[in-house]
Order: sequence, then C-alpha cells, then structure tokens
Amino acid sequence: MAGRILIIGACGQIGTELTLKLREIHGDQNVVASDIREGAKELMQSGPFEILNATDESHLKEIIERYEVKEVYLMAAMLSATAEKAPMKAWELNMDSLFHVLNLAKDGKIDKVFWPSSIAVFGPTTPKDKTPQTTIMEPTTVYGISKQTGERWCEYFYNKFGVDVRSIRYPGIISYKTLPGGGTTDYAIEIFHEALKNSEYTSFLDHDAALPMMYMDDAIKATVDIMEAPAEKVKIRSSYNLAAISFTPEILAEEIKKHIDNFKINYEPDFRQQIAESWPSSIDDSSAREDWGWDPEFDLEKMVETMLEGVGNTLKENA
Repeated sequence: MAGRILIIGACGQIGTELTLKLREIHGDQNVVASDIREGAKELMQSGPFEILNATDESHLKEIIERYEVKEVYLMAAMLSATAEKAPMKAWELNMDSLFHVLNLAKDGKIDKVFWPSSIAVFGPTTPKDKTPQTTIMEPTTVYGISKQTGERWCEYFYNKFGVDVRSIRYPGIISYKTLPGGGTTDYAIEIFHEALKNSEYTSFLDHDAALPMMYMDDAIKATVDIMEAPAEKVKIRSSYNLAAISFTPEILAEEIKKHIDNFKINYEPDFRQQIAESWPSSIDDSSAREDWGWDPEFDLEKMVETMLEGVGNTLKENA
C-alpha cells in the first residue's frame, strides 16, 4: 500500500478529471484527493479525500506521512483573471504551496512532483507565433509572474537537490465536466453553454484574440505521459511548452455554427482582453514531442463536436 499519489487542488477544473484518471490507472485507494473544499460527487465517492489548505505546510506533511505518499500533483492555484483581483493572496497561494512541496521532496518525503506552469509565463515582448521553448519571458500578470518564478525554482531544486519535478505549460483548457476556474480562456467553455441554451453568446475577448487551447483529455494525457516518462527523457526541468490547437473566438463561433445554424456571437472585450493580448497566439512544442513523445488527439472539429454533445447532455440532466 506504500507509494500513494496525492493531488492538491483536486476539485479544480483540471484536478477533478486528473484525479479520476489516476484512480483509473493506479486504483482508487492509491490516489488521495485534497482541496480546501469538497468537490464533485464522483471524486468524493471514488477514493480517499482530505480537506487541505495548500499553504498549510504542517498539515500537508502530516497527510503525506499518513498515506505514505510518494508522488504529488500540485494543481492548486489562483488563475489569471481571479489573481488580478487579489494579487497578494494569489502570490501566497501559488508560491507558498510550491515551496512546501519542493522542500518535502528535497527532504526525501516525496519521490516525484508534478507542478503545472502556463502560457501566462510569456508576455507582450515574447514572439507571439510559434512561441519557442526558450524565449523572452516578461509576464505582465500576477499569475504569469508566479508561474515564471515557479519554473525557476523547479529547475533550481532539480539542479541543486536532485528533486524529480516535472512541469508543462498548459494552454487554455476546455472541458464540459467541470466549470472553469477564473481564467482568461474561460470564454471557450462558456460559449458552448450559451450556444445550446440561448443560441447567442457575448465574448469578453475580441473576435481576433487568437490563443493556444487544448481539450481536457489531451491535457490529462500530457500530464500522465510526462509523469510516466523515464527521468532521463525529461530533459527540461523548468517547464515544457505544450500545444494542440489555436483559434480565435470568431473561428470557434464559425465551427459551432456548423452545428447550430442560428448561433450568434457578440463581442464586449473587458480587462481579460489585455491579458490575452500579452500571451502567445500559437506555441512551438517540439521539445515535448521529441523528448517524451507528446502527441495531441483533439483538433478543433473533434473538440467542438465533443463539447456540444457533452454540454448538451449535462443541460438535459440538469433540466
């Protein structure tokens, strides 16, 4: 029974589906979910769950020792749009939680760590098209600053103390199973709900705001793949670029119109537009593809079909 997995922030958008996938792979009792609040019914009932504030180091250590945890997935974070409203709270959550986990790994309490970075590490001076793995990084958001800082600390702990920490820079994540968590790419989830309910959506990003996106199944696949890769294949210990599809609100709306003829989109850009403008429009992820075999499965057409079906079924169930 030794060598369990702990997921911190398991009730979030990615954490929920990651927990269920890892329980499917490793067995329900071997994957401990934790969050500051309870989550979805399926997550709560399928395996062990602990209430945990990710900034509480002593409680985190106690859980790791009690469950004999050897791998930690640190998914807790305050995302881009929410973090702009509470900068210091976001910095504390995003950074303190990482330090706690890295220090426990340094002390030999944990064997392997997954920590997600984001395209938010890039900024307005970064090349926007096919953004390289190594490039100018001058983030202008609280979230981006914390993620860039986290990347540097991950690499430092690997080089200095041999901590086996692995990371990928998530693009915008799209899913129908869990609600978005306050990010700048949330429009790409909201649009499906409004299209099916009202045949109309007002986007908080402008029509031509191109951003890298990814369907949730691919994000989970990438997370599992990098953690299962042999250590020698994980050559970058800051964080890997990751890409699948890039599109604008206008392009997404046109794809939805192929399924909902009378769908209409409006544009009322808010503060999130400025955040989007500071991020890349497409990503070069050749390092991830070459080093540990990353290969996405969902293109725009497949993602839209899957989202419309999934959101449609959810709306019927909740009607």
